[in-house]
Amino acid sequence: MQITEHFKTPIWVDYKPDFIKSLDKFSDKYIKDSKNKQKKYIKKYGDFGMSYHSTSLLGDNNFLDFTNYVGQKSWDYLDHQGFDMQQYTTMFSEMWVQEFAKKGGGHHSAHVHWNQHVSGFYFLKCSDKTSYPVFHEPRTGARSTKLKMKPDQKGVWNGSELIHFKPTPGTLIIFPGFLEHEFSVDFGIEPFRFIHWNIQAVPKEMAKDV
Repeated sequence: MQITEHFKTPIWVDYKPDFIKSLDKFSDKYIKDSKNKQKKYIKKYGDFGMSYHSTSLLGDNNFLDFTNYVGQKSWDYLDHQGFDMQQYTTMFSEMWVQEFAKKGGGHHSAHVHWNQHVSGFYFLKCSDKTSYPVFHEPRTGARSTKLKMKPDQKGVWNGSELIHFKPTPGTLIIFPGFLEHEFSVDFGIEPFRFIHWNIQAVPKEMAKDV
């Protein structure tokens, strides 16, 4: 019997340690600014459950080599799926850095990035004791007819509804913006910081006017 598999959802995972040291340093001021904006709240209630979200990193030349690298990787990612990328250029919609609270509780509920062709993470501070990204089955039909998996089954199967990755510093993850994802609750044992971005593939003719 011939078995074919279609409508796959590609998730690219790579290890790129080159940027860890510099981007961790350059992102410090952004996290510090984010914490300062919430200083009164933290002083009164503490920072349990907080997620510090920076302003945009786009336009900061300290991140230029990284954005060029990610932009090219995202172009390759779309080209690999068969899209005619000779007609498009990849453009960042947004990019920011996040850090979860030292006292734990930081997390992100499941969400998607609508109208974004590529999303991604680059991990600066993390370990096997910190939070990690979880991805959801994107096909609504498959989710509505979900069956129980075999109890002794290990690994990821075609029927799996959730998958996760345990990153290390320097891990790069690229995925489609429509893919629902979340971050598990962090217990505040070790620092957890990552860069997040969204990218659109824009027709080259339109990109000239941007």
